[in-house]
Amino acid sequence: MAAGGVGPDKEQALAERLESLGVREEDLVEKFVRSGGRGGQNVNKVATCVYLKHLPTGTEVKCQRERSQALNRFLARRILADKIEAAILGRKSEEERRIAKIRRQKRKRSKRAKEKMLADKRRVSDKKKARAFKPDLADE
Repeated sequence: MAAGGVGPDKEQALAERLESLGVREEDLVEKFVRSGGRGGQNVNKVATCVYLKHLPTGTEVKCQRERSQALNRFLARRILADKIEAAILGRKSEEERRIAKIRRQKRKRSKRAKEKMLADKRRVSDKKKARAFKPDLADE
């Protein structure tokens, strides 16, 4: 698989990674679809979107990030490797961790945490009020 714009060292590293995960080229179904969105005439004319399916696991990947079909083939394989690795190791994927972090940030504060935060705000507010310039006292 020769990808334009991807160095042979990166390609070799990806091939080794896929091999270590037990993913063989024969197990992949690869289709090329026309992309949508930005990219102009190239995207509308050439089937640059790559669809990959790993038959043993049933994992599917679609990649249309770049205008080049060769680059999308490389990126699709890399995404597939990430997905299969996450499934094998049973760990949360990077995306799931990011979503969980956002969910924690948006979660409603506990009553105790809210009271503490408001007390800190009042303390800062009082400190700022104490610093305020008072013209009545300056005239005397």
